[in-house]
Amino acid sequence: MSLADELLADLEEAGDEGEDGLYPEGEEGDSDGERSQGRMEGGLEDIPEEMEVDYSKAESVASIAKLRNSKQFSDIMEKISEYIGKQRKNSDVSGPVEADPEYRLIVAANNLTVEIDNELNIIHKFTRDKYSKRFPELESLVPDSLDYIRTVKELGNNLEKCKNNETLQQILTNATIMVVSVTASTTQGSLLSEDELKQLEEACDMALELNQSKHGIYEYVESRMSFIAPNLSIIVGASTAAKIMGIAGGLTNLSKMPACNLMLLGAQRRTLSGFSSTSLLPHTGFIYHCDVVQSLPPDLRRKAARLVAAKCTLASRVDSFHESSDGKVGYDLKEEIERKFDKWQEPPPVKQVKPLPAPLDGQRKKRGGRRYRKMKERLGLTEIRKHANRMTFAEIEDDAYQEDLGFSLGQLGKSGSGRVRQAQVNEATKARISKSLQRTLQKQSMTYGGKSTVRDRSSGTSSSVAFTPLQGLEIVNPQAAEKKVAEANQKYFSNMAEFLKVKKESKM
Repeated sequence: MSLADELLADLEEAGDEGEDGLYPEGEEGDSDGERSQGRMEGGLEDIPEEMEVDYSKAESVASIAKLRNSKQFSDIMEKISEYIGKQRKNSDVSGPVEADPEYRLIVAANNLTVEIDNELNIIHKFTRDKYSKRFPELESLVPDSLDYIRTVKELGNNLEKCKNNETLQQILTNATIMVVSVTASTTQGSLLSEDELKQLEEACDMALELNQSKHGIYEYVESRMSFIAPNLSIIVGASTAAKIMGIAGGLTNLSKMPACNLMLLGAQRRTLSGFSSTSLLPHTGFIYHCDVVQSLPPDLRRKAARLVAAKCTLASRVDSFHESSDGKVGYDLKEEIERKFDKWQEPPPVKQVKPLPAPLDGQRKKRGGRRYRKMKERLGLTEIRKHANRMTFAEIEDDAYQEDLGFSLGQLGKSGSGRVRQAQVNEATKARISKSLQRTLQKQSMTYGGKSTVRDRSSGTSSSVAFTPLQGLEIVNPQAAEKKVAEANQKYFSNMAEFLKVKKESKM
């Protein structure tokens, strides 16, 4: 990877954003080495290869890592052991808190954790350069510095220890152990000498001891967070507050950070070829993994981390000026955070079905009377139109006109509509026919002479010649009986029939 690509990758790291402006010169506990080296953990992976120093020719780790044997380290650890058993309250402080000796110790301890991280990076580089002679592929398989150091101490010259090693299973995952064991069987490295193994073991012991001292400092600072930053501790807890304050380099430097950088404190970039990186969330630091954010559903955690980081920035600025020592501001900010969390998790309101609004137009006046009834009778549907509009189910109808396809007469002129009851005739809308017109229509309907099979719709095989046993062939009228019935119906049941006078027979 080129230098330009490495620098672009460094811009994505949380520790590289705005670090130059966070640590001005002359501030207590800052040094050139701290400002040049990132405050983030795992900073060694961010150093371009062209800028790294080769420690493969160093005689011992003590010649390059001098922090553990320094007077500053021993004095701070000794004072921490003295103060760690004492309980302090805000009322015990007289005058400004910066003048308090324990507060100065806490600031110095926070700065010491940054130096310990830098020292661990140097030791990791020394161990990596020395052990690359035996197992050069291990560097890409185990990217974490402390895991790499623990793995080197466990394996040593014997790479067969990868298989069925309980200690190694506590350091690495099963998938990583499998890849390491397969790669160790095909590595081209050579065995190390006794002196080289001794140097590696000394470097590993020093790195583990410094890491243990760093955790001890974190525990001490965590126990004093209610004394240093009470409002910040109320929001994210004492443990997370101690971690972000230690990485930032003190409460003053933390108060100068913007919320977007504070949210990324503690983020680590881990790239392992051949493994999925979906489980490692990018740009997530200590605030994202605190209990306040992790209590929410996964889809709300990033939004919650941004909110908590903004409130932590406000709380750290309040604590840096030593205001609200009772934590009132912290409680108010935490209550606001919880109120917003509850608002985010509320179910959406149920949509209520609203009735249509009442029409603006009022009721119209309904007219009545003889004239209105006559108008309705004149404009209403007649029985002929009703029959023309009615259709018979499951029957193909003939078109009324050849030119107007699809227009039929409905049930008009058809007998046997299939209804059990005849339709009730509305006398008000019934078409009125005079008696003279009725007589004319009846005369037209009467037939004189023989009927054709077309007009009478009778069978085409009917004949007027009949065979009788007496005369043989005899000409008869087949419609004679029907004609007698029609004449009787016309006499008694026609529309122009009148009442008949029935003579009463006298009783004898």
